[in-house]
Amino acid sequence: MEEKTVTKFKVAIVDNSIYPEIYKPVEHWAQYLEGVEWEAFYAPDRRLPGLKTYSHIILTGSEASILEREPWVDHEVEFVRQAFHEGLSILGSCYGHQLLVLSLAGPAYVGRSREPEIGWIPIDITMESPLLGPKGTAYTFSVHFDEVRNLKEPFRVLASTDISPIQAFGMKGRNIWGLQIHPEIDVKSARDLLRDFGSVFPLVRPLYEKALASDPRDSRLIFKIVNEFLAHGPAL
Repeated sequence: MEEKTVTKFKVAIVDNSIYPEIYKPVEHWAQYLEGVEWEAFYAPDRRLPGLKTYSHIILTGSEASILEREPWVDHEVEFVRQAFHEGLSILGSCYGHQLLVLSLAGPAYVGRSREPEIGWIPIDITMESPLLGPKGTAYTFSVHFDEVRNLKEPFRVLASTDISPIQAFGMKGRNIWGLQIHPEIDVKSARDLLRDFGSVFPLVRPLYEKALASDPRDSRLIFKIVNEFLAHGPAL
């Protein structure tokens, strides 16, 4: 009888939150990792995964700006570069999306958005991919002030909006993906987050209040994203 091959993988969630009592990205992602072995690491404390222990890395969002980097960010940038060269699978969301590009392409490819995108937004999926599916329009939650810009090969832009043309990207030949959006944050959690951010960041509170007053629309891309991301990449 032919022996069945069992693929084993383990996920590391790199938590980039600054106010972890308010923004809880590990909880947001972990709810979609049921039955998957995973562990979380808090990057601002310079706690990062061992490269030989994990097959898949998720880089979370953050209240920090990619343009105003604390010393811990340089530590994470070096980690991302090493993880890439080791052939690990990497998925970055929002700040993690920007950090991934900063690490692999450089600072010229991140910058301040023309205007923030906060709330539930439509994105135009411009290239069919395993991660996002066919071309078309999808709706998802978003909170960002910075963005990725001017990507070149081997990066491929998968989705865009009029405000930020690079809402998602994939890397040719690799299980490397970036998402400016926050598909992992469900409607209830998003509402809670907007209320809390309005208290913590009073200068931009009107932006959060405007988003709260809008009707949420969520295409629930997260299920396909997680399934496809975990389905590919190195086994341990």
